[in-house]
Amino acid sequence: MEMTVDELAGRAGVTVRTVRFYAGRGLLPPPRLRGRTGLYGPEHLARLELVRELQSLGLTLAAVEKHLRRIPLDASPEDLALQRALLSPWAPERPEDLDRHELDRRAGRHLDDEALARLGALGVAEALPDGRVRVLSPALLGVSAELAGLPMPLDTLIASHEAVERHTTALAEELQDVFQDTVVRPYRERGRPPEERERLLELAAKLKPLMLQSLVTSFERAVDRAIRRTVPRG
Repeated sequence: MEMTVDELAGRAGVTVRTVRFYAGRGLLPPPRLRGRTGLYGPEHLARLELVRELQSLGLTLAAVEKHLRRIPLDASPEDLALQRALLSPWAPERPEDLDRHELDRRAGRHLDDEALARLGALGVAEALPDGRVRVLSPALLGVSAELAGLPMPLDTLIASHEAVERHTTALAEELQDVFQDTVVRPYRERGRPPEERERLLELAAKLKPLMLQSLVTSFERAVDRAIRRTVPRG
């Protein structure tokens, strides 16, 4: 598959100017020249898709460049696809601006101004000047709306939210380090064999639901242990 810069931009969902900007920053390998026409292949498309994946995670351009410098310019589309699989967001967090009717529909309940203020304190949504609401964390809207409706002090909700964020962030970073050190790094050191690449792609697809199920079960058991420790014995 060979594409002109216009065709590549169309396939990747970006502008031609963006393609040329990325190329100028060294994020894309040079095209193959046919006369004065630059031709791009699957590896260029895969690299552009990886750049967009990294940006969807909130990485700055400098961070994207730093990450891509570790990937050879002649990396195959399959290797780049593996990178995307390992980096793809588990819970996409693209903010959405909704009117109040759509907000209620998404939340599954009516949210009055007090409930909206509680969602704002939890970092899930914020009111906009035009009357709409910006949902900062769509994946958390439903459960957060249920929490905001509970007859609990706001300070309790905020403290609980901050505790969950703090500990889950630390857990995610530690698990990511373990996976990189024990799975991804040995794969790279062995020269990225194709048969292992397929195994890693399959592993990445199966890992997410298993890890989430394991996390929920482990948390439930930890809560049970914590409750038992608070109950006086005898």
